[in-house]
Amino acid sequence: MMTLLVWFKKVFPPGSRARKVAGVLLIILGFIALVTPFSPGAWLIFIGLEFFGVRLALWDRLKSWWGKKYNDRRD
Repeated sequence: MMTLLVWFKKVFPPGSRARKVAGVLLIILGFIALVTPFSPGAWLIFIGLEFFGVRLALWDRLKSWWGKKYNDRRD
């Protein structure tokens, strides 16, 4: 897992042209998937926005909820 993260940071450094192009492509693919009824890939919009550095407004809330849910199961 860590080697994949290192590779990703090497190929797509923050603010690079490649990262912006990948973000735009993922947003476009996600929008096309959202419009077409047969492809379940609309989540690509959120990944494309993440490439641009746009955080989802509810991301911290979702992370805390997800952590509480699984921490309660472990106890």
